[in-house]
Amino acid sequence: MKMNRMNTASRLLALLLTTLVVLSLAACGTKGGDKTDGTSSEPKNAEEAVAMYNDLMAQENDILSENTELWEKVYMSADKGMALQEDGKNYGDFLLSTIESAKDQFTTDEMNLLQGEAEKIRDIENQLTLIEEKYPEVAQQSTDDAMSVPAGSDMTTPLDDGSMQKFPAFEGKDLDGNPVKSDDLFSGNAVTVVNFWFTTCNPCVGELADLDALNRELAEKGGALIGVNTFTLDGDEAAISEAKDVLTKKGATYQNVYFPSDGEAGKFTANIFAYPTTYVVDRNGNIVGEPIVGAITEKNQAETLQKLIDQALAADMG
Repeated sequence: MKMNRMNTASRLLALLLTTLVVLSLAACGTKGGDKTDGTSSEPKNAEEAVAMYNDLMAQENDILSENTELWEKVYMSADKGMALQEDGKNYGDFLLSTIESAKDQFTTDEMNLLQGEAEKIRDIENQLTLIEEKYPEVAQQSTDDAMSVPAGSDMTTPLDDGSMQKFPAFEGKDLDGNPVKSDDLFSGNAVTVVNFWFTTCNPCVGELADLDALNRELAEKGGALIGVNTFTLDGDEAAISEAKDVLTKKGATYQNVYFPSDGEAGKFTANIFAYPTTYVVDRNGNIVGEPIVGAITEKNQAETLQKLIDQALAADMG
């Protein structure tokens, strides 16, 4: 599989897990794959609602986990503006319109397969929306379960040999073409928050202003926040232009960087399967705690991220 756009497409596929499982946005959908006929009995109580909700998300997950090469073509051909759609739009409809716009890339059998699966996703999304409307606490509970950190958990990220996990080294550039070296970047900050995002990820774009505010707060404490837009890996000029445009529109001025997709950091990025994802890195380049999966506009993510930042700052002072 190609590293840059193809891996990004794979991660777009994984976005569905992020946006529904982590952020519980019915507009973006989780995945699921058991076949569904669009009908289901209504849950009788909140407990049944949670079970049905999770089952539907699993069904959608399975659908989008099959025929990945075809789905990658769909995502790569998507109108970038369409993915920045308003919350509430059925994700199945988005897929169907995208498939139709890319029909020249598929055989008749492939089109029939994709359209049929997208229609199933549309039915699933409708059911998810109905559950969320009747049991609004269900989506939040799914978010809390996914994002909760067990009490007493160690907030470090040790390897099996007891050493700390290092953020992969890289030599890249920022979006203005200035050279950026990870060793210099991390050693120059008491703490560095690294946010992975991409241009057509709704929750990613939605948190840019909050990330910019966080960067200003970190600057006062000797830290910084940087973004890694995965479309821009390898210096894709069109993607860089698009990313800069989105950042400008959101008033985000913090540094965004890119690096080769075939290097350590590029391979590390290829294994991120949920967006946005944010890492906290200390002055020595060690990853502090677990990654924050989901936008920091969500309370749980914001609180966990702040704990990791505080931990890194305290260690730096000590």
